[in-house]
Amino acid sequence: MPGAVQLGEPRIEVESCASTQALLDPSLPEGALAVADVQTAGRGRLGRSWEAPPGKALLCSLLLRPPADRKLPQIALVAGVAVADALERLTDLTPQIKWPNDVLLRRTKVCGILAEAREGVVVLGIGVNVNQPRDELPAGAGSLLTATGREWDRAELLDAVLEALGQRYADWLAGGLDAVYEGLAPRDFLRGRRVSVDGASGTALRIDRDGRLELEVAHGEVWAIESGEVRFER
Repeated sequence: MPGAVQLGEPRIEVESCASTQALLDPSLPEGALAVADVQTAGRGRLGRSWEAPPGKALLCSLLLRPPADRKLPQIALVAGVAVADALERLTDLTPQIKWPNDVLLRRTKVCGILAEAREGVVVLGIGVNVNQPRDELPAGAGSLLTATGREWDRAELLDAVLEALGQRYADWLAGGLDAVYEGLAPRDFLRGRRVSVDGASGTALRIDRDGRLELEVAHGEVWAIESGEVRFER
């Protein structure tokens, strides 16, 4: 196992910003971190917004410099594995990963991940619902509070995420998605579920070792989906 990549320095901490994604300039070194108590225009995938009350969620972004030959969409899955590692260690619950970029606890989304490539770097946004009660969460979402019944220290959670991500990112740099697959495959939430991806319906078979979602459609044909919007039958 390769040594972990050190993440979290330099650190930019603000009370409020539009989005932590915008606080990291590509000139900063790898591992630079931006953290905010609240975002006024937080963003998720596909142009969605990410909203959380002040001081209740972990809202951060990291600057990474992966090699040019790496498959950048895999970074969101690597980060998902790391967040799941951290949550499992802290809560003793079993997190699941919903392809391509969500982490779930007790079947509710507690974390969303956004990886954006720009000017030779990747800015990786991680949002974790921490201490929101149910009435402060959107439909279908959860928090560490709703999953465990207790409040959590956001700084402790951030430290756990950075430690786990530093190791999982190093593993990925050394060996690709194969090197973190043992933390991904057992947590695959969609596996065996009836799903639709951008209009294509079928049964999700697995997240493959390239980070694609394998979908069995009509007549046993299997499609490997690179990206898309997933809906699943609960």
